[in-house]
Amino acid sequence: MAYKITDECIKCGSCADGCPVGCISEAEDKYVINADECIECGACADACPVGAPVKE
Repeated sequence: MAYKITDECIKCGSCADGCPVGCISEAEDKYVINADECIECGACADACPVGAPVKE
């Protein structure tokens, strides 16, 4: 089950910087995770200061 980024996202980019496979990109309102590329490692959740990435 891949991670997704909730509306708590403050668009700081910490999740994208921490992602080892580069599956996180900036969208209009928040960052988004490509579920097909996510390896479910949790690095994004660990890097996020507001806990926006969660398991779907």
